[in-house]
Amino acid sequence: VFPLSFLSNCFQIKCDRVMNYSAAERCAFVKRTPDCSMEDGFINYLKLAFCLLPPNLTPLTITLFVEGLKHLEMHFIMFYPLPSFCPNLSAISSTLHCSHNVAGVTFLALGNGAPDIFSAMAAISHPHTAGLAVGALFGAGIFVTTVVAGSVALVKPFAVASRPFLRDVIFYMIAVFWTFVILFRGTTTLGETLGYLFLYVVYVLTVLISTWIYNRQKNSATNGLQHVPHIPESEYRPLLPYSESTREILLSSLNPVDNRKWRRKPWTWKVVKVTPLEVLLLLCVPVVDPDKEDRNWRRPLNSLHLITAPLLCVLVFQSGAYGGVMIQGEFPVWLLILLLGMFLAAIVFCTTTNDHPPKYHPLFAFLGFVVSAVLISATASEVVSLLHMLGVVLSLSNTVLGLTLLAWGNSIGDLFSDITIARQGYPRMAIAACFGGIIFNMLFGVGLGCLMQMYDTHSYFESEGLLTWILAGALGSSLVLSFLIVPLSQFHLGRTYGVFLLVFYCIFLLIALLTEFRIIHT
Repeated sequence: VFPLSFLSNCFQIKCDRVMNYSAAERCAFVKRTPDCSMEDGFINYLKLAFCLLPPNLTPLTITLFVEGLKHLEMHFIMFYPLPSFCPNLSAISSTLHCSHNVAGVTFLALGNGAPDIFSAMAAISHPHTAGLAVGALFGAGIFVTTVVAGSVALVKPFAVASRPFLRDVIFYMIAVFWTFVILFRGTTTLGETLGYLFLYVVYVLTVLISTWIYNRQKNSATNGLQHVPHIPESEYRPLLPYSESTREILLSSLNPVDNRKWRRKPWTWKVVKVTPLEVLLLLCVPVVDPDKEDRNWRRPLNSLHLITAPLLCVLVFQSGAYGGVMIQGEFPVWLLILLLGMFLAAIVFCTTTNDHPPKYHPLFAFLGFVVSAVLISATASEVVSLLHMLGVVLSLSNTVLGLTLLAWGNSIGDLFSDITIARQGYPRMAIAACFGGIIFNMLFGVGLGCLMQMYDTHSYFESEGLLTWILAGALGSSLVLSFLIVPLSQFHLGRTYGVFLLVFYCIFLLIALLTEFRIIHT
């Protein structure tokens, strides 16, 4: 019998083989097997499960990790960074004077698809977790184009806009076919990776050109419309002029609780709001809100942001890899960032007032965007590492975890938001969101993920076998069927079409699970 160290070093043993060993040998196997190393996360969940926790508590460990996964996806991605992510994107688009169409297919798509994109980038940047990205992107694609679109058709039957629908379906089919070819070969080149990003540029240009043609054909006179300024309901104008002190501004800015919203919100929201993490994010992430009269200018807090935001990025980026870097072996990088931040904060605080934001205030939106992106990326890396650990413990492939837990967690918000939009009488907007967002997610998730992998090594993928082809085939089939059925039904999406999409997803999920448990095999 060969020792574990010999087997782990001489052969590329997969980490999922750990369950073939006895409980006493699993910790040594995880420590000596390179495939079990988790370089991207702050926590090595495999060592935590097999070395620190008792073997007889494995069911409890799985339950706790699943709850932790749900908490990471729903709270740390959806509730914490995104509320600051989206206003900053809106401020950036208005600062750059982007049209509504350009902002919708770029900044808005990035704001809505940030969890999917960063999860895919974190997973696909390493070959042994690329199956998570494939499962999540393809699984979310099937879920959105069948369950979400079918639910919209059931709630509010309507006639879809023909040209935008065909445009989005065609571009998405091209992206899916391109990904399928890369998965079939198991490798990709720099030209193909850049082609992903270029394809999205072509898609944006197509949206702009088609919109321009439509507006010209319609020849609608929009110059006569008067713009009614939006008065945010969250602001109250006092009868008498009152100026808050710097201390009062700082304390009110760090208070995460809105007394008017507190009573009508559920208890889960209240629990999230009273956590210290909410205050920490307010202290570290600047938010520029174009819907507010003062654009959310808070002089003392924004000055502190110049210290805390760069420092947080250094300590969190790539799981804190740069936090301990020393300049010439003597001066830490984080201390240099801290000193520079204190210098800039002093300049901003001394040269501005509490009442009027400076001309460079929009630059804080870019800083807030970067910090939010770093936080979402770090959280996505933890989600991917946690899913990888669950796959090893439960003997499930990365692909099936991606198309179920990760895809559902990232897409459940789309389901509820699109159904709400459809019930409010905007089903066309809801169905457009179904296809427009997933195009952006796939092209940028795969494209940027491959670029990150190429930065370290040659980009290649480990296919999960038959399940991957079932996943790609199901997504391609759903798109082709929609491409054929919708025009034949005169672009009317009725309840029959909605039921068909929901049944299609149930059949796909059943086949995928039967394949995962080896009931269906080659």
